[in-house]
Amino acid sequence: MRCRRCHITDDANVTTPRLETQRLLMREWRDTDRAPYAELNADPEVMRHFPSTLTAQQSHEMIERMTAHWEQRGFGLWAVERTDTSELVGFVGLMMPAWQASFTPCVEVGWRLGKQHWGNGFAPEAATAALHWGFDNVELPRDEIVSFTTEGNISSQRVMQKIGMVRDPDGDFDHPMLPDWVHRRHVLYRIDRRQFAEHVAR
Repeated sequence: MRCRRCHITDDANVTTPRLETQRLLMREWRDTDRAPYAELNADPEVMRHFPSTLTAQQSHEMIERMTAHWEQRGFGLWAVERTDTSELVGFVGLMMPAWQASFTPCVEVGWRLGKQHWGNGFAPEAATAALHWGFDNVELPRDEIVSFTTEGNISSQRVMQKIGMVRDPDGDFDHPMLPDWVHRRHVLYRIDRRQFAEHVAR
């Protein structure tokens, strides 16, 4: 299945392939991303559905982990920038959680965008490209990709629905890494290869 809405650029990094969508460039992480990414993670509104904001050092360490995930597994979270302004939007991509739940091992599609970029449809645009690339290039447990978020994160759940994912109420879970957090209850969405092909064909 070919991606109709994105393509891999000729100068794709060996470790992190670059994807271009209609309005976005999904690329490798750079040192120049550190400051805007730290600003994003320090914003209480952006981090409203996470236990806390992140310090600049924590953001820098997260970039290192995201880069290492690409090197170790051959897939990961892309830095996403707008092609019209070259601004860093945030991240979108694929990860493999290290913790255990009823649906693991799994590959997860996820995103985090700066609030100045909300409301433009960037998350579903980039996430759809990530799903295309994932189904073409990643060995997926159960031939599916999942996504999850807190029960209260309705905006993120809407993105999941827009990209064709289906809620699995039986898969809802308390996040094992956050046992004492008041918002530890998470909802689970899934999409398999057939469902995705049907979604993009509409």
